[in-house]
Amino acid sequence: MSAWDFSEFDALSADLTAAGAAAVPRARTAVAKAAADVQARAQIAAPVDTGFLQGSISTTNRGLEAEVGPTAHYGVYVEMGTSRMAPQPYLFPALDVVAPGFVDAIEQIIDLGGTR
Repeated sequence: MSAWDFSEFDALSADLTAAGAAAVPRARTAVAKAAADVQARAQIAAPVDTGFLQGSISTTNRGLEAEVGPTAHYGVYVEMGTSRMAPQPYLFPALDVVAPGFVDAIEQIIDLGGTR
């Protein structure tokens, strides 16, 4: 599992602001698509016993931010493991796959200055 440095996303957010108002709608679309992709990949990768964990993985979009994760209370224990259970990562690997495409999309929006 990789360690995530979210400061990169903060810098991208600042760059988007500088790119102008036209960039924001495109960025919202990119955020929503990336979040949906992470959710789909996490649901596929989640270990299935009863299916509750898999079905509890959802996305909440808030403009330029999105949250993807399970509502199952034990989701973090499955992802990270415990002293009695090895980790079975499903969320961070999904993020690792989707993040490069998301970063590329945001960089293109910034490079275009929000225009096409």
